[in-house]
Amino acid sequence: PASPIAIDIVDIEALDTALTQLATIDERQARIVELRFFSGLTVEETAGVVGISPRTVKREWQMSRAWLRREMSRLGEQPSA
Repeated sequence: PASPIAIDIVDIEALDTALTQLATIDERQARIVELRFFSGLTVEETAGVVGISPRTVKREWQMSRAWLRREMSRLGEQPSA
């Protein structure tokens, strides 16, 4: 039987590196990723924690996910050290 939870395999090292880089560029977006992805907070819960509107959370969540995907793809293309 299939697992009830679908989990994408993520390169944790690349995600950590990309998230660290994002935090240097936009600390709030990195915080939103941490709250949504790692803590599982809803948009509304994240908005309350960060002190911004749910609409802003949605916009920044979308931008940060796109940035992380692009950055992780770039990191994955680099040869291992």
